Amino acid sequence: MSRDPRTSLPDLRRAFHRHPEPGWREYQTTARVVEEVERIGVDEVAVGREAVATDERMAVPPEADLDRWLDRARRAGVRAEILESTADGHTGVVATLDRGDGPCVGLRVDLDAISMKESDEASHRPAAEGFRSEHEGYMHACGHDAHLAIAIGTLEAVKASEFEGTFKVFFQPAEEISGGGKAMAESGHLDGVDYLIALHVGLDHPTGEVVAGIERPLAMAHLTATFEGASAHAGKAPSQGANAIQAAACAIQNAYAIPRHSDGLTRVNVGRIEGGAASNVIAEEVTIDAEVRGETTALMEYTRTELERVLYAAAEMHDCDVAPRMISESPRVDSHPALRDLIGNVAWGVDGIDRVIPSEEFGVSEDGTYLMQRVQDDGGLASYVLIGTDHPTSHHTPTFDIDEASLDIGVSLLSETVVELSRRRP
Repeated sequence: MSRDPRTSLPDLRRAFHRHPEPGWREYQTTARVVEEVERIGVDEVAVGREAVATDERMAVPPEADLDRWLDRARRAGVRAEILESTADGHTGVVATLDRGDGPCVGLRVDLDAISMKESDEASHRPAAEGFRSEHEGYMHACGHDAHLAIAIGTLEAVKASEFEGTFKVFFQPAEEISGGGKAMAESGHLDGVDYLIALHVGLDHPTGEVVAGIERPLAMAHLTATFEGASAHAGKAPSQGANAIQAAACAIQNAYAIPRHSDGLTRVNVGRIEGGAASNVIAEEVTIDAEVRGETTALMEYTRTELERVLYAAAEMHDCDVAPRMISESPRVDSHPALRDLIGNVAWGVDGIDRVIPSEEFGVSEDGTYLMQRVQDDGGLASYVLIGTDHPTSHHTPTFDIDEASLDIGVSLLSETVVELSRRRP
């Protein structure tokens, strides 16, 4: 995946698009990022275990799955020292450019892709133009490939500018499973960051449109719960069993009956259920995967507590045991108005931007809020920026794609914002 310095941003984005990797398994992606920042020339590169706090990782896949993706990266020719640094689910990069006295400005982007088969229809441009996913069953269906290209382009532009201070780019793993934000936020690399910008492309904003700072992202938690009962013959001795399917079904039904909260919106969803053996066997074990969200972190925690109460009650009703387990979570953190306004003012002077929206409600969840929270708790400012891009279908669909003209727009907006921030103090 080597890149000639003259390779365009669209070509770089397409290289990432061809090699999508899911959370904590972004071994090739991490290696390519390292190659790019080394080519640009930075003062410090933290990779894998040096970039994330091991004990703060969430939603880490089983060892066998991690090893399978590591072996794939090894066969693809990833350097041995990078494989060693990232093994066992330690992906991610922090690149630091030190240009003397001045504020410390951070940029956060995400590395991972989605577990989804990409369309091979001729009308889907990646398929038609030869950059469709080569990892069948996985694709960049949310624009993280574009985020990576924009971040690398921004780093290159900032290095070539009159920027004074420290510029850090956080290439965060495992956003789609909300597993990497906290681990990167607690890595120590956020210490001393005065300003942090996170970004996303699209989200129904067309090319040429920018949202300077999102508001009201939903706090979120993913949970799994396994109900354990006792198997028995469904015809001969049903009374001797404890039906885990009944318990799970009762819990699912009652989860959707959790009272909405008067302080703001809440969400609950059970998205997956697995278990049982056969139609004539009382089910002994059933697992459900669920999520809760809230307009605030407190409202999310209320909904999670209520869901756990429902799970335990359903298990007791059907003489089963249940073991709920939190897989990952993220808090609500809003963009700071002062940084949001500065970004909006810069955006009006960027070629290709014809509409600037000061702020907008996000309506979904993002674990980049952990990094934003860390910076703002330490007295800095953070903002989450939306860079518009025309996308023919919605995010998280097999035919998702972007308008590659938005890549240069993103680089111009972010690099000019970083340079402007270097002239200020928080």
